[in-house]
Amino acid sequence: MLLEKYKFDNEAGTDEAGRGCLAGPVTAAAVILPEGFTNSILNDSKLLSHRKREILRPILETECPAYGIAHIFPEKIDEINILNASILAMHKAIEKLRITPEFIIVDGNRFKPYKDISHECIIKGDGKYMNIAAASVLAKTYRDAYMDKLHDEFPMYNWKKNKGYPTKEHREAIRKYGVTKYHRMSFRLLPQTTEK
Repeated sequence: MLLEKYKFDNEAGTDEAGRGCLAGPVTAAAVILPEGFTNSILNDSKLLSHRKREILRPILETECPAYGIAHIFPEKIDEINILNASILAMHKAIEKLRITPEFIIVDGNRFKPYKDISHECIIKGDGKYMNIAAASVLAKTYRDAYMDKLHDEFPMYNWKKNKGYPTKEHREAIRKYGVTKYHRMSFRLLPQTTEK
């Protein structure tokens, strides 16, 4: 059972998706839920089916008084590293909120202060608090939709299915077709092989 919030009514939960991918952006969402919000299927996005996430997205977009989404693209990820890019994505998502939160709760254990708003990092927060779970669902669904568009441009990598994650199929495609402008060049795109 997820708790509605951590401390305040006007509290933003934030989370990211796509941190471990070889291609595409890292995407973050920030969400302020309405007071008294409940939803029987809302949970950490990793525990939900694709169908349930897609059901939740319009509910959250309609009922939340404020939410923000931000993508940070591979060029920037390669420049500042994935941890900093994830935090930057969360900052940009918070920046897009129509309402300034009085407190921010962050999934995970790393964050940098955003303006002068207090925050707390909560490990596995997306399985504990509804506002972080909501952010995890929006980050995942928006990133998946973006990867579906990229799939149309480069179908040979099957991003529609693997969303840029390092699956065997994705790595085989990199081996066969090389890399695209959407790949993260600072990542180990292929496992290192040792000469016999």
